[in-house]
Amino acid sequence: MPIRLLAAATPIALLLSGPVAAGPDPTDWEAVLDEARGQTVYWYAWAGEQRTNDYIDWVAGRVEEQFDIELTHVKIGDTAEAVSRVLAEKQAGNHGQGNVDLIWINGENFATMKANDLLFGPFAESLPNFALTHPEHNPEVVTDFTLPTEGYESPWGRSQITFYYDSNELRGDNQQVAAPPQDMSALLEWAAANPGRFTYPRIPDFTGSTFLKQALIELSDEDKALYAPVEESDFAAVTAPLWDYLDALHPHLWRSGRQFPATGHEMRSLMGDGELSLAFTFTPSEPAAAVADFELPESTRSYVPQGGTLGNVHFVAIPFNSPHKAGALVIADFLLSPKAQAHKQDLDVWGDRTVLDVARLDDDSRALFSLDERNPAMLPPGALQRTLPEPHPSWMTALEDAWKARYIGN
Repeated sequence: MPIRLLAAATPIALLLSGPVAAGPDPTDWEAVLDEARGQTVYWYAWAGEQRTNDYIDWVAGRVEEQFDIELTHVKIGDTAEAVSRVLAEKQAGNHGQGNVDLIWINGENFATMKANDLLFGPFAESLPNFALTHPEHNPEVVTDFTLPTEGYESPWGRSQITFYYDSNELRGDNQQVAAPPQDMSALLEWAAANPGRFTYPRIPDFTGSTFLKQALIELSDEDKALYAPVEESDFAAVTAPLWDYLDALHPHLWRSGRQFPATGHEMRSLMGDGELSLAFTFTPSEPAAAVADFELPESTRSYVPQGGTLGNVHFVAIPFNSPHKAGALVIADFLLSPKAQAHKQDLDVWGDRTVLDVARLDDDSRALFSLDERNPAMLPPGALQRTLPEPHPSWMTALEDAWKARYIGN
């Protein structure tokens, strides 16, 4: 009887939802490769950094040569733009001819797509190169802001807050910045002693929003609340220490906290121009790469505070209504290849950290990931071992909305 009821319900469900594009079977990889040939894949990816754009261009050249796939980078300023497009297509009944084939995604955007059944999958574990991440030893590659990915997105890079400073800059007491602040309390003291020499990007820039989460994790004693949906907590009570802290910090920031750089890239430019003495990034090798590109002085040094910093993995996902799923699968797998991961980690290219378990690669593949440790702005070995997990994705939106309500226009 249950089987007959299920069979009877199926046509009704299809009638209500409209036709859904059939997807390739990710476990039949040869069939995926055959279907992918000649496809054009539209990858919606954040385009706020030229290094990132150049890397995606490199990927496009490689997949065209190797797999006869044309990759088009659709440049967006916010991943939410792509998510909104897919959601609108579903609401309009477009279940098979979507505009988006691949999305660079994580956090609240992944949570939104997953909750609204906007994703194709599961597929990640079927990618031939996925095994190189060794998820049994690296669970972060299958977890996104506390949420299990369940194979609906594939990892391709790592991020972690990293601070950097100009070691030649003088503090207010005429001592070099030899011992930079190691926690939020020390940062406030440093900012007060060095007015105008630190800032963070304007919310909702993701680097700025990550700074809010880092501060909240350090300042709040409600750790459990941060890793559950925000509606399950007393938001005002949990975040009160954060707003008190920012109220005290803002008068000491660049331009007295009345204006904020629009992006992390703009914050880095302020460091290069000598307007700031201390900054941070969500790409650990960014300061070293910027030194190599002569965007920051050789006196730049990077560090991770002793208590650790917030970090996460970023992913790619395939919308449920992509008409070119096979091509998107092949590109997702190529992004996990040692060659693509090593090229991405190269300081002269992007400097984005690999998601592969390098220690478990074969000798030839492992050799691709050697780093030039002569760059003085490189983090010392082991600096990124203390990684703080991301809060539940609902906290990011709630924090951004509260910040804008409190400080917008100031």
